[in-house]
Amino acid sequence: MKKRVLTTRENLPGNGLDRLSDAAERVAWPGDGKPGPSDLAALAPGVSGILALGNDPVDGALMDTAGPSLRVIALASMGFDNVDRAAAAERGIVVTHTPRVLAETTADLTFALILAARRRIGAAGASLASGSWGLFRMHDYLGLDVHGATLGLVGYGQIGRAVARRAHGFGMRVLHHDPYAPDDDLSASVELSTLLAESDIVSLHVPLTVETRHLISTRELAAMKPTATLVSTSRGGVVDEEALLHAVREGRLHSAGLDVFEREPMGTELSPLVAEPNVVTLPHIGSATEATRAAMVDLAVDNILDVLAERPARTPLPGSPAVSGTLKRPDLPA
Repeated sequence: MKKRVLTTRENLPGNGLDRLSDAAERVAWPGDGKPGPSDLAALAPGVSGILALGNDPVDGALMDTAGPSLRVIALASMGFDNVDRAAAAERGIVVTHTPRVLAETTADLTFALILAARRRIGAAGASLASGSWGLFRMHDYLGLDVHGATLGLVGYGQIGRAVARRAHGFGMRVLHHDPYAPDDDLSASVELSTLLAESDIVSLHVPLTVETRHLISTRELAAMKPTATLVSTSRGGVVDEEALLHAVREGRLHSAGLDVFEREPMGTELSPLVAEPNVVTLPHIGSATEATRAAMVDLAVDNILDVLAERPARTPLPGSPAVSGTLKRPDLPA
């Protein structure tokens, strides 16, 4: 008999779900929005795998509702803060994510935010659209240069390195802060305090963990140049949004570019950052190209099929067993 797999959406980009349906009995939440805990719990009993998106909460209660048949939770996401990793490890459940396939695409979006925020592209475009551009004046829409600036990368994994490669095309000096990444030919490793003080642009590329929640808050923003730009394509909780709002409004920070927020999705209850003229905001589209989103689903499906076939998962989370059934709880590094 085919094993049952729960997917938290009925349709996803690419043909990965077709492959999954050929190999397993797929049950899917049929709604168009974000499923709640009760929606997923109703479908979970007896499933062997769960394919979830990066903002679908997967906690110990859902794992227990699925029961002992559950062997793998595959995220179509690089981030993993929505999963209770400790609960999964204690139950011997493999948890996977989708690194590599989205690094280049997210780096592209990071640079788009850098350019938009530094050059005030959003404010200039809004002025044009409103009919306010009636005269060419030298002092209108003045931004700050990106070429030749110093870029500081907080987190220097796959996406951070991809951003560093792009920065060299702009003649930028690149610094990074990451305890696991020494100097290389693209970037110099420095302490966070040095990075904040010397960077014209600070770009965040760390997962959201207990250690990184509000990593950038009042103290860190005060350490940055008043002409600096903060960019985040990581997770919303890494930035203290209230502290950022005050810093931008009070002129203690030039600008910001955000693709992620502490509360996602927002609906009509918008963060006040969305209305700030010196803040560029996007609805978490870092990986949003047709090819990349399809590749993410494909990798999530491959992870599920491998684990259910008793093969090691291709991209298990740090600290997660690659093969189901490891009951000993491992260390859970960030």
